[in-house]
Amino acid sequence: MTTGRREFLTTVSQAIGASVLLGASASEAFAQQPAPTVGEVIDLILKTIPGAPFPKTVDTLKSGNASQKVTGIITTMFATVEVIRKAIATNANFIIAHEPTFYNHLDETAWLEQDDVYKYKRDLLEKHSIAVWRFHDYIHSHVPDGVRMGVMTALGYEKYYDEKNPRVFTVPFLKLKDIVANAKQKLGIPTVRVIGDMDQSCQRILLLPGASGGRSHIQGIESEKPDLLIIGELSEWETAEYVRDARLKGDKLALIVLGHAVSEEPGLEWMVSFLQPKVPGIKVTHIPSGNPFLFA
Repeated sequence: MTTGRREFLTTVSQAIGASVLLGASASEAFAQQPAPTVGEVIDLILKTIPGAPFPKTVDTLKSGNASQKVTGIITTMFATVEVIRKAIATNANFIIAHEPTFYNHLDETAWLEQDDVYKYKRDLLEKHSIAVWRFHDYIHSHVPDGVRMGVMTALGYEKYYDEKNPRVFTVPFLKLKDIVANAKQKLGIPTVRVIGDMDQSCQRILLLPGASGGRSHIQGIESEKPDLLIIGELSEWETAEYVRDARLKGDKLALIVLGHAVSEEPGLEWMVSFLQPKVPGIKVTHIPSGNPFLFA
């Protein structure tokens, strides 16, 4: 992480106000007990989230239990087998993952009981007493949204941040090809998918990392009138076709599709700077799960 990103994250953390005060007082208490439980760490996080705990959420424990003592914390996008193995190697027994562990949004496993891949992963977690907690709804409900903060700073857009409209960035006029090159370099990805004229100028950028869905993308385009929409993932028969038709109509609208995992991973890296001061006796480490695809 660059010095500039660290400085910005510090500024954002200071601006959170009451959330930080809660975290600070909790940190003092935790300093007196070097081995908090999984449940205590989760409760500490939830104290910084407006309206938490939510009555309905996917952010539940997927393995392990709330009463086990924490030896180390890993943040990641997906609790892949590789991430689990790295957690074991570093003696960390608590993984905070943004996305599902067992291949569906609700992490339902009844349909996977006889599946060898599921059983291998489940048994690996159980053998090494690894707790996995999903941090999806809550990190997006944090003020500011932790994922957007991470992605914004990774891309170098922090100077254009508007807290009144945090998903839109008005940048100096840049060619689409330069925005693409910056995203690939800053996020460490070999290729992206693009709709648009690579030489067209863009100034108003609508940033929607992850997979918010075609309706969200299209409604965002309608309300914000961007030159460029940057997203993580899409259904090709929704957003892509809308952007294609908009261009054929004559709109100067472009689209960059980063890929789901890489578009939100910086938010889980942001999680380290958010959580580490609250658990001073526990090492918090980010392990990127990375992109599962090769580009042939």
